[in-house]
Amino acid sequence: MQAAKTSYDVVIVGGAVVGSATAFFLATNPDFRGSILVIERDWSYARSATALSSSSIRHQFSNAINVKVSQFGTEFIRAFNRHVAVDDDTPEIGFHENGYLFLAGDDRGQEVLERNHATQKSCGADVTLLDSDALGRRFPWLNLEGLTLGSYGERGEGWFDSSALMQGFRKKARSLGVEYIEDEVVSIERDGERVVSVTTRSGQTIGCGQLVNTAGTRGTLVARMAGLDIPVEPRRRSLFVVDCRTPLEGKVGLTIDPTGVFFRPEGKFYLMGTYPKHDPEVDPDDFDVMHDEFEAEIWPILAQRVPAFEAIKVVNSWAGHYDYCTLDHNVILGPHTDVKNFLFANGFSGHGLQQSPAMGRGLSELITYGAFRTLDLSPFGYERVVANRPFLENAVI
Repeated sequence: MQAAKTSYDVVIVGGAVVGSATAFFLATNPDFRGSILVIERDWSYARSATALSSSSIRHQFSNAINVKVSQFGTEFIRAFNRHVAVDDDTPEIGFHENGYLFLAGDDRGQEVLERNHATQKSCGADVTLLDSDALGRRFPWLNLEGLTLGSYGERGEGWFDSSALMQGFRKKARSLGVEYIEDEVVSIERDGERVVSVTTRSGQTIGCGQLVNTAGTRGTLVARMAGLDIPVEPRRRSLFVVDCRTPLEGKVGLTIDPTGVFFRPEGKFYLMGTYPKHDPEVDPDDFDVMHDEFEAEIWPILAQRVPAFEAIKVVNSWAGHYDYCTLDHNVILGPHTDVKNFLFANGFSGHGLQQSPAMGRGLSELITYGAFRTLDLSPFGYERVVANRPFLENAVI
């Protein structure tokens, strides 16, 4: 597919949720009047991290800025149909605001939840700490053995339709003049400390005023085309949908066992998984499901924690990837320290979907004004990579 022009003010490499959020916020910013091209290698998005995620949002982070980022995400999602409406088309995102339930199993885990809770409350998050008795009253399906504390998000947390979020951003951006092409960037040309053009697999050379790298698990490859590097690698995570013989009663949130294994409702079924703690860097085209992980770890742990899960049957499964920041599990956002017109949005470590509204807005502000204007996201900048100064997020699931 050919681009309509030979040069654009902004070229966005990667058109899934973060790239489309960036295009949306640029296109809806009355102070930005430039041209925007989004280059996406696969318009089906079938193997994008967006489509293969657990499609959730939470305010329970250890880092205050991440709490605020997701608070804006919730605010945006609640008014999603108004933000992305095109003519009379007001899509729904299906936000299930059931909360997250983090569980602690020892003194150390309890201290972490209490410390994180203080951070979350300082940001205005509606989060409640629950002792063992309170957990039993609110969640009777839990086995309380070994639990010392729980942390539950009363409002603002839950899950939604990830593809609807991405397609809503994309459709609205296109209606406002953003151009999308299905192609793949294969090389990037620099003139000293500036990116001047990209070349695509179809043979087009396209000039760019600014380049935004939102290529997900291929973000490191895109950076290397420009002679740059980031501490980000693809990590595989498998998810399993199960049918349970005895459905759980009452409100069921996204529940995280002290081991990191988690589950949440998925319609009449349940979605299960764990964070990618065993798998090292993988090929971004490796989508093999780790069935052994389910049999050896996920199911045994959850069957012990939730007795009803002793009788379950897997009805679906898939594998996706985190673009995992090995420095500190946080996104690298904004310009390279030397190549100022190359902007990163890479290394979300599993948080990209829920953070896409705030990150897209932040990138649009950087491009338009040269600085953040709403939420200061500068601690996520590339400078910390140069200085080897982690800006740590501990709550990774």
